[in-house]
Amino acid sequence: MGEPWLTGGLLTIMVLVLTLPFFSQRVEKQLEVFLFFTGVLSVTISGGWSWHLVREALLDPIKITLAVLIAGLLFRLIRPKIGGWTNRLARRIGLAPLLFLVVAGLGLLSSFITAIIAALILAEIVSALRLPKTAELRLVILACFSIGLGAVLTPLGEPLSTIAVAKLSGEPHHADFFFLLWLLGKWVIPLVLGLGLLTMLLPDRQQVREPALTEDKPEQIRDILIRALKVYVFILALVFLGTAFTPIVDRYLTRIPVAGLYWINMVSAVLDNATVTAAEITPAMSERTIATVLLELLIAGGMLIPGNIPNIICANKLAIKSNEWARLGVPLGLARMLGCFVVLLLI
Repeated sequence: MGEPWLTGGLLTIMVLVLTLPFFSQRVEKQLEVFLFFTGVLSVTISGGWSWHLVREALLDPIKITLAVLIAGLLFRLIRPKIGGWTNRLARRIGLAPLLFLVVAGLGLLSSFITAIIAALILAEIVSALRLPKTAELRLVILACFSIGLGAVLTPLGEPLSTIAVAKLSGEPHHADFFFLLWLLGKWVIPLVLGLGLLTMLLPDRQQVREPALTEDKPEQIRDILIRALKVYVFILALVFLGTAFTPIVDRYLTRIPVAGLYWINMVSAVLDNATVTAAEITPAMSERTIATVLLELLIAGGMLIPGNIPNIICANKLAIKSNEWARLGVPLGLARMLGCFVVLLLI
């Protein structure tokens, strides 16, 4: 296949990957299957099939899949007790400190318990607190921003970090388990703590009286197994996409100034940021560029419901509408993106 056809084919697939999940509910509901088939097609077009790629794609998702599975089973056992613990702690230390602990704590722990489990715990805590709906919406969105940021610090936390570490494990970065912690921790940890402080400003239970958000029925073991399988297929598909798109990224995106790439990647607000990571991150990038790109993807991923896994889980379980999320998610994300952008330019 000639170079123009190769480039055109891969760019067409990239456009479909970036747009169809946003415009098609069927694709959004079956995102893992859609990404798997587009990943297989893109590797075929690029002629990138090899035993090394197949082995990498089959093995890379195992750690986070097992973490999701084991944590999901453990969470199912303690789930009925979370409500009681939450209300007892609220009475003992006060609501504002509890909200800080929930948002900052889940954000920092998510890199070890996974963003998925952190989101499930968040939904249970929100249901137990019975705050006014306005306050609950703000709490959920702030916490999902925090979880989405904090989960990047280890490869166990979320697909984005798993994919990034896998793509950077060779020359010249030799990314290991703590690579992203050392690279992004100085940014992520203050952002997570800041989100925790913001939640302390939410109104107390008696200040506003509105219907509260309601969580759906408890999960069954079948649901946990299906979710783990979806995570496995999702990451496997992203490995295929990342490998196929690497030549395009090396040829075009690496020439875009970091400042331009920072704002271009706002697309992760409407597409899971792990997909964009698979398409863009390449070992040819410097550590500064990698940090800037990932940081923008993490922040933008919290702006709308499709942006990352915690958003999707909490919105589904608590019946949050897209426009409800966007009212706070978009301005909060833009403010944080602008703040980080200014600081990045000054250092």
